[in-house]
Amino acid sequence: MANITASMVKELRDKTGAGMMDCKQALQENNGDVEAAIDWLRTKGLAKAAKKAGRVAAEGLIACAISEDGKNGALVEINSETDFVARNEKFQELAATIADLALGASGDLERLNKITVPGAGVSVEDHLTNMVATIGENMTLRRSAGLSVDDGVVVNYIHNQAAPGMGKIGVLIALSSSGDRAALEGLGKQLAMHIAAAAPVALDQEGISADLIERERAVFLEQAKESGKPDNIVEKMVEGKLRKFYQDVALLSQTFVIDNETKINKVLEKAGKDMGSPVVIKEFLRYEIGEGIEKEEQDFAAEVAAAVGQ
Repeated sequence: MANITASMVKELRDKTGAGMMDCKQALQENNGDVEAAIDWLRTKGLAKAAKKAGRVAAEGLIACAISEDGKNGALVEINSETDFVARNEKFQELAATIADLALGASGDLERLNKITVPGAGVSVEDHLTNMVATIGENMTLRRSAGLSVDDGVVVNYIHNQAAPGMGKIGVLIALSSSGDRAALEGLGKQLAMHIAAAAPVALDQEGISADLIERERAVFLEQAKESGKPDNIVEKMVEGKLRKFYQDVALLSQTFVIDNETKINKVLEKAGKDMGSPVVIKEFLRYEIGEGIEKEEQDFAAEVAAAVGQ
């Protein structure tokens, strides 16, 4: 059996919100595999479903830039070791500069790293290295992406804004339509706010990854089996849960947070009628600072160490 450490228990507790002893048992039952332990806790109803509840560890900023014609946008994530540095004016200037340059690279991270920074005379990659020496803390350009439309608008929304165009959560949405630009931008802003809050994983059911669907199916199957019902009923229960899952994580089938009653696909239909031109969400992006990154824990609470017998 794997050695279950205090830090493993804390990591699982942070990700799921489950109790310490439940986390310890989940790790023991799954030979220390954190991801398998998350699913085990979910089958027992002890952890949240599709979205991990853990605290993200990396600090920094999500920065956004939109082209003057409103048809192109880019998002970048620049990480720092502490939130203190993320509030540093030089760091914020760096984030804004890199976001602007990302527009020219269409969000391509490799291309972006090689672009020369105006006034610095070196590439983005080398400029970051120089800034590490200036600010005194490690920094990384973690990711970048861009959206564009031929006919329509690209709109952004920044949640927990630290400075103009940058904050902890950034959203870009590309709307295709020949409708009124001001109306499109207003709709886009509301939809981007919705995406920031609801965190959809795909535009529609077809866009949800097969791996994610299979993982959810496996969890739902174990939950249904515990009901003791016949196999044919269990399968119906699983399919019902999957349908609900699709509605919860696919943007077009989510309930609009602005009015809390209309599905997003119906919001688009109404907007198209009002503007006299169909409105289609071409793509969207949602970045949250540090998602998927875990910070090393140097000091761990004695209560958790005691929980695992250390």
